[in-house]
Order: sequence, then structure tokens, then C-alpha cells
Amino acid sequence: MTRYAVPCGIIIFCLVAYWLSTQFDRVPPIFVRGMQPSDFPQLILMLIIALSVCVMIFDRPVTRDPIPLKVWISIALFVVFTLAAQVDLFLGLGVFAGALAWLWGERRIWGVGLVAIVSPVAVFLLFDQVFNIRFPRGLLTNHWYG
Repeated sequence: MTRYAVPCGIIIFCLVAYWLSTQFDRVPPIFVRGMQPSDFPQLILMLIIALSVCVMIFDRPVTRDPIPLKVWISIALFVVFTLAAQVDLFLGLGVFAGALAWLWGERRIWGVGLVAIVSPVAVFLLFDQVFNIRFPRGLLTNHWYG
């Protein structure tokens, strides 16, 4: 019974979205070059409904192993990243990358340090120097931007 819950929830969501798409303004026929604004979302929603029905019909139930603790800790690291990014985006990225490398088995301190320092610096320099994209100011970026 539970294997039908997710596809049915998706179908209900799609039906509500389909109804909402019928509320779009219509373009006068003289300006139409192909489709009305509501046609494309409605086609996509119908495809999603059809795929959800296929999942209910053809997908065989499979028992899965419980999710390992390492995965849950990795997900919790996203929260840590979000909090550290409030201080500085690249500080958060370094903490996240280093902690993730340690969690997934890297035990050499220089390896974790390399991931935690080189990755954020490379990302920062690529976007700042090559693409000329300025990042929000934070603890570390204030030193760079002056």
C-alpha cells in the first residue's frame, strides 16, 4: 500500500498544478506562435502523471538496506555548511569539504587540509578572477576585497 503513496501524491500535486495552469491568461490568436502559455506546463504535468502511473503499475517493490549513519551525518554537514556560510561562504565550503573528506575515509591530515583549503580557494579564484563574479562579503572575503 505504501508503494502507491508517493505516486498518488505526485499525481494529486500535478492535478492541482494543472488546474492552476488553466488560470493563465490566453494570448489572442493573432499573437500565438505555436502554443499558449499554459500548454507547455500542462504537457509536462501530463507526462509526470503518466510516468507516475507507470511507476505504480510496473515498479516492483524492493526491500532496501537501512541508510547508513555516514549518509545521515553527510546530510547534517549541509546544516553545518549553511551555518558556517553565514560567517563566510568559503569558510563554510572549506569546513564542509574537509569534514566530508574526513567522514568518508580520508585520514591523512594533509589530504583533508588540501581538500578543505585548495577547493574553496580554487572555486573563489575561478569565479572572482576568471568570471568576474563578486561573492557576498564575509570574514575571509573582506580581506580579499579590502
